[in-house]
Amino acid sequence: MLTIIGCGNLNRSDDAVGVIIAQRLQQYLAQNPHPHVQVYDCGTAGMEVMFQARGSEELIIIDASSTGSEPGAVFQVPGQELEALPEPSYNLHDFRWDHALAAGRKIFNQDFPQQVTVYLIEAANLNLGLELSPVVRNSADLVFQQLVSKLNH
Repeated sequence: MLTIIGCGNLNRSDDAVGVIIAQRLQQYLAQNPHPHVQVYDCGTAGMEVMFQARGSEELIIIDASSTGSEPGAVFQVPGQELEALPEPSYNLHDFRWDHALAAGRKIFNQDFPQQVTVYLIEAANLNLGLELSPVVRNSADLVFQQLVSKLNH
């Protein structure tokens, strides 16, 4: 099973890019079913990422990044490079998808995907807003097409 998870906040402009790509993939799969692919919009719920990924062989996470790189830059990173155990906290809002990767592997062991890829798209605008910036929208289209191509091979 391949699980694809989009993360982000729909109310913060380019931060929504992972969610928007996941929603587009869900629409694509409704028209072109793939029985061994599941797509989730996990928004900002890191804990949900951990549970949705459980039992899959391969996991792809899509999210925005804010590293100071060129807006619209797409980074494809092995998940193991981004795993991070969370600092102790009583607030689940502090539990992000990078924490979910480390915790899921620790909790679920072999029932957690061994092959994890993260697509990060550098944001141009993280202010309140409902639209992607043009450069990030273009990168979202490229990542969407790359993932559709993967599904069809």
